[in-house]
Amino acid sequence: MSSADVSDLITGRHPGYALKRAQHALRTSMDRALRPLGLTSPQYAVLSAIELDPGISSAALARVAFVTAQTMQGIVANLERAGFLGRREDPSHGRILKSELTRKGVKTLREAHVCVKEIEAITFGALSRAEIESLTARLTACAEALDRPREQDESNGQMPK
Repeated sequence: MSSADVSDLITGRHPGYALKRAQHALRTSMDRALRPLGLTSPQYAVLSAIELDPGISSAALARVAFVTAQTMQGIVANLERAGFLGRREDPSHGRILKSELTRKGVKTLREAHVCVKEIEAITFGALSRAEIESLTARLTACAEALDRPREQDESNGQMPK
């Protein structure tokens, strides 16, 4: 890599690098803001998903939090140990455990939402509503473009290229 290439990376002329830099800064800021509440960003994502869909499966939680199923088991166990959520057996299938927020989890999540909204306000404060909507749509399109080949490869049993 030439010094010009490194300079382009540092100054953000590569969109992938700029995106990763923004994601890293967002994650770091969220972790810092959530730490006093006893949460990390993935734990916040999990609690938020359970708030929206009580009893959501662990596989779906892993997808929402961008972690593996094995990592999700640890996250859920830690959240349960901390008293943020409880798990109960599914009445129709005893081996399935459904996660629900506890009172402590609801209260903490409410506070966490405030922290995250403040971080988002800082992150997107210089953008208009239309620019935010456009950015969101474009980032979604980028993610979908990257997911599409992987989904096709996985459906026909081939490894992604």
